[in-house]
Amino acid sequence: MRRIVAASLIAMGGMLAAAPAPAHWWDIDTVPPFKGNDTGGIIAYPLAMQADARQLAVDHCARYGKVVKFLGVQPNYGGYVSFACRWVPYGAAERPLRTLY
Repeated sequence: MRRIVAASLIAMGGMLAAAPAPAHWWDIDTVPPFKGNDTGGIIAYPLAMQADARQLAVDHCARYGKVVKFLGVQPNYGGYVSFACRWVPYGAAERPLRTLY
């Protein structure tokens, strides 16, 4: 009886090992062109070429009462514009403005 159980476990393990498993099976081909949170975010380079990436980032950070600092650009297919949201510097008179869209 133990040999049958052991053989069936080995067979099931072999079948699972041979089956393909995608890395992100829940969101295949659904990478958002703009993604961020209160610490910063990224904008897909094709979107940055079509829209005003600076204004998108300013609006995003202003939602959290912060200002934008751009970190880097990868100017190629699949690249991103990355930015950080920083607190308003000392000495600033007012909070960041948020534009209407």
